[in-house]
Amino acid sequence: MATKVTNEYTADSIAVLEGLEAVRKRPGMYIGSVSTKGLNHLIYEIVDNSVDEHLAGYCNEIYVSLNGDGTATVKDNGRGIPVGINKKTGLTAVEMVFTILHAGGKFGTGGYKISGGLHGVGASVVNALSTYLTVCVHQGGKVYEQRYEQGKTMNQLTETGSCRKNDTGTEVTFLPDDTIFEKTYFKEESIISRLHETAYLNPNLTITFENKRFGEEKKLTFHEPDGIRAYVEALNEGKEKVHDVVYYKNDRDGIELEVAFQFVDEFQENILGFCNDIYTQEGGTHITGFKAKFTTVLNQYARELGILKEKDSNFTGSDVRNGMTAVVAIKHPDPRFEGQTKTKLDNPDAGKITGDITGEELVLFFDKNLDTLKKVISCAEKSAKIRKAEEKAKTNLLSKPKFSIDSNGKLANCESRKPEECEVFIVEGDSAGGSAKTARNRRTQAILPIRGKILNVEKASMDKVLANAEIKTMINTFGCGFSEGYGNDFDISKLRYNKIVIMTDADVDGAHIATLLLTFFYRFMPELILAGHVYIAMPPLYKVVPKRGEGTYLYDDRALELYRKEHKGQNFTLQRYKGLGEMDASQLWETTLNPETRILKQVGIEDGKMASDVTGMLMGSDVAPRKKFIYEHAKEAEIDA
Repeated sequence: MATKVTNEYTADSIAVLEGLEAVRKRPGMYIGSVSTKGLNHLIYEIVDNSVDEHLAGYCNEIYVSLNGDGTATVKDNGRGIPVGINKKTGLTAVEMVFTILHAGGKFGTGGYKISGGLHGVGASVVNALSTYLTVCVHQGGKVYEQRYEQGKTMNQLTETGSCRKNDTGTEVTFLPDDTIFEKTYFKEESIISRLHETAYLNPNLTITFENKRFGEEKKLTFHEPDGIRAYVEALNEGKEKVHDVVYYKNDRDGIELEVAFQFVDEFQENILGFCNDIYTQEGGTHITGFKAKFTTVLNQYARELGILKEKDSNFTGSDVRNGMTAVVAIKHPDPRFEGQTKTKLDNPDAGKITGDITGEELVLFFDKNLDTLKKVISCAEKSAKIRKAEEKAKTNLLSKPKFSIDSNGKLANCESRKPEECEVFIVEGDSAGGSAKTARNRRTQAILPIRGKILNVEKASMDKVLANAEIKTMINTFGCGFSEGYGNDFDISKLRYNKIVIMTDADVDGAHIATLLLTFFYRFMPELILAGHVYIAMPPLYKVVPKRGEGTYLYDDRALELYRKEHKGQNFTLQRYKGLGEMDASQLWETTLNPETRILKQVGIEDGKMASDVTGMLMGSDVAPRKKFIYEHAKEAEIDA
């Protein structure tokens, strides 16, 4: 367990920065979205507070349950939120934490040395976005409870019973507000993955997950004493390993670094970064520091061993990381993240210390393990050879004149050259492409028709990917290169369109084409997804026209079923759109292209490991697990907005 913080943690440790305002009006500012991703984030916010108690040295068990009534419960055996009165506000610390934005023990000098929930908005935001929330605190041999509804206090913190002196902790149960969220059904797989990840990052912590929902009953316990070493092994399960996991841990100037890495016989890199147990999806200074130092050290060894001659250029960063799976976890007393969702670490000292420690630890390890060193350098050699062999093809591919028409002459470009206002629609088929070209706003909307199903990049070799006409057309159209490990020359600043919209028919074939396109983006241009540039268009499946009144577009079978229930006894004409090509230009504009009336779903990556695993399974060669996954998840398939 972490070293205990010795500063006193009392009601007066809670500091107030500002009041709770506008959370219900603008929930996306605090939890990212109101989709399933944002819904699950409510649980993570409360769990992160419990993990902070663990990091402070006072908690070693966390319990999370999805309850049959739609609520979720998070319970820990930490100290319990202080129940005393805060002198500055006259409120109990419990009420401050749940009703005042930026109130917590993470801002003052007491309470927490290391914290993941740095902004202190977690508990209050969860409260604000819940129909109701109850908190139960065990502390000092007594039990205290309080209830809130939509963020408002319903009763005073009340002593409701007694408990053993050593029975301490906090229990939070909440029901998400269905007037805020698109769906209020928690997604089990994502929560399980996140909790297991948290257990890997905290070897002395035990996390229990229980699903109490009818027909889904399940109980799992996560305890990973081998920590991130076991995490890397799990990430590489089923892959051909080049060597055993390399692990090191050290600290400097109050910053603690922990790294585990292993190479496998594949040409992809998978580096996951964490700061104070928060997954930094977009990396940051700690990842930059690790990558730069790893590249420098490996090039130095390659020259000392005579593998690189004086006339040879150094291995690139992509060369030395191809095949690498790594977890880089840092504990920082004062982390700075970009945004409340904490996707990128911004502390310069984190990068420097990560680089310094990595340089020292790699030298210590490789000096004693030359066989492992030679295997890692061999991976870099292989990658460099392939990179050089593909260089000419890539040069020809990526050197097209700016804003040129693609090689097949299919792109109908827009007139504007301001990327921030431009969008390109990838349209299935020539007939739909023709309608879209007619219907679009020519100034800001470009249309790129594709024929049939594009190459499945999950199964294809690099030369086949680069030779594929549809893929070459897309890469050239977007203008920003691609970031597959061989060259890693992706430059998002050169992206010509702020929105890349996948627009396919609302049928099985259309869904398959969309999946193939998403696989391409995920493997070759993940930055486009991470930066929020990739969208799915939602064309209607039906149009119902009553005898009186205007017609209504319906987007799926559920909507049609609901319409029929709400309009029993009414006569109406039902038109089903088998494809985009069946709509005339005005209908396509009204339903799918017009920014004022259309529905777009933004594609996001919630869990890096799970996204990679699912993509590999769905698009790979092994049929059995794919069938099993589709059978189990068909009813809940969705793309988070």
